[in-house]
Amino acid sequence: MNKAVVLLSGGLDSATTLYDAKARGFRCHCLIFDYHQRHRREITSAVAVAKKSGCSYSVVKINLPWKGSALLDKNITVPQNRRLDRKGIPVTYVPARNIIFLSFAASCAEAMGARKIFIGANAIDYSGYPDCRPAFMNSFEAALRRGLKTGVRGQGISIETPLIRKTKAQIVKLAVKLKVPFQLTWSCYQGGRKPCGVCDSCRFRAKGFEEAGVKDTTI
Repeated sequence: MNKAVVLLSGGLDSATTLYDAKARGFRCHCLIFDYHQRHRREITSAVAVAKKSGCSYSVVKINLPWKGSALLDKNITVPQNRRLDRKGIPVTYVPARNIIFLSFAASCAEAMGARKIFIGANAIDYSGYPDCRPAFMNSFEAALRRGLKTGVRGQGISIETPLIRKTKAQIVKLAVKLKVPFQLTWSCYQGGRKPCGVCDSCRFRAKGFEEAGVKDTTI
């Protein structure tokens, strides 16, 4: 069975990506990152999703003391009820987060002999983060071909982004088809006991479920 490394945050998109990779026949190892994020609640969800899926996982701890994001610095307020079609990059952007995560994933994949990295990046219903766009993913994959031992030997590791051009409604419908355990996922940027319902991530999630005509069992 082919091996794959899956970046698993515990949110709807990453959980759907994991189940999509499993449906394609990959034996998945999940990477879960503890980077001292405000919404550490997502780590618990990610572990629960990994266990439910029957996949192995690693929790990787990273320290980003320079902060630079509302998700890392509690002195910066997480935006509430922001226009979802608003242009610009919000303060919830974490500098170079996907570059960091994908670098860890590439190291893990090469070490374990996996040829695929799955990431639940989305460039349709999203907050405008530059490291979620197809152009970035293509460029990073090109860098792996030039910077890894497997890459220079012509056995490169590819980055799979099955959700990148889907709307949230389409992602919800795919998740239903794949039997993703919605009740275990966590999307909220706040670290409370219940989703706040007003941050970008909560609102995009709610929009997706509403447009898909599916009840969100986490609410």
